[in-house]
Amino acid sequence: MQPKIRFTDRNRSAFFATVRQRVEAYFTTNQLSKHANPHLWLKSVFFLGGFGLLYGLIISNQFGVWPMLAMSIVLGMFAAFIGFNISHDAMHGAFSASSRVNRLLSQTFHLLGANPYVWNITHNVVHHTYTNILGHDEDIEIAPGLIRVDEAERVNGLQRFQHVYAFFLYSLTSLSWVFRKDYLKFFKRSIGQRINVHSKKEYFNLFFYKALFYWFFIGLPLLVLDAAWWQILIGFVAMQLTEGVVLGLVFQLAHIVEGTHFPVPNEQGNVEEAWAVHQMQTTANFSPQSQLAAFLCGGLNRQIEHHLFPKISHIHYPALSVIVKQTAEEFNLPYLENRSFASALQSHYRMLRRLGKEAYQKSAVVV
Repeated sequence: MQPKIRFTDRNRSAFFATVRQRVEAYFTTNQLSKHANPHLWLKSVFFLGGFGLLYGLIISNQFGVWPMLAMSIVLGMFAAFIGFNISHDAMHGAFSASSRVNRLLSQTFHLLGANPYVWNITHNVVHHTYTNILGHDEDIEIAPGLIRVDEAERVNGLQRFQHVYAFFLYSLTSLSWVFRKDYLKFFKRSIGQRINVHSKKEYFNLFFYKALFYWFFIGLPLLVLDAAWWQILIGFVAMQLTEGVVLGLVFQLAHIVEGTHFPVPNEQGNVEEAWAVHQMQTTANFSPQSQLAAFLCGGLNRQIEHHLFPKISHIHYPALSVIVKQTAEEFNLPYLENRSFASALQSHYRMLRRLGKEAYQKSAVVV
């Protein structure tokens, strides 16, 4: 069994205490809530309303197969945006000061066909604690054996082409969630360093909400739409692939770009940095000045701020980024950011290509 990971903070960094104090002062001075403001509520209504409208138009059976296919693709985008903007904040307890409201809005994650309880374990607990630590961070286990993102990962010759096929695999993110990942993680003995023990309620929720999703997005369309079964399945897959590529790219551009670290704990399981310093070394922002990216990605384009303050709503990240960046400079810590989505994508591509080339060379030597 792997040793328990600990952050030992050998340098006794005062970074997090300082930045946290400054962030608290920002909210106190401006008399602001750390949770959603009217803008976020309006954005939530827009995404939920758009999702409901698109689904209603498709299921109305008033359109031909091509318009329905187009709407299915846009529906997939709206599902991803709901996940980013509503579900994600709510599951972190950041959307509202009310835990009841957060629990209610967390249920919007079922619209993606994903389970909020499993996500809380794999993402909120494990990923946010052990970011970019191989064997512990579930989020960087994209496709083990196929995609290599850490130099410590095992190699094979196929990875030489990972910069080509990785983006197709990202499009399978949502389909994997719907049919595979949640079940696999739920029934694993442990996730990260957490032993899986689930209540009977969570067993029921897993199967009940999955069944509802299958009914509303496969069963009901097959029953009411005047289209061949294979055309309906194409529409479902198109929705899932679109949703998957949006989700996959946003997740990868936050931690798997040039400059991010993949720390290796020592034999005792120690990472000799403060947890907050570790987050600064393993996380990157993209398109920080883009209002469109902030609107669509639910603040996930500012992952640094999110990882330091996950219980603060993403609607406040633009203001917090000024504080965090200034404080990082004072403590001589990295503040990684790509100025645009395109530059982040290029950085991710270069990293995949470099690691794939290295994998091919190492596998050739082994052979």
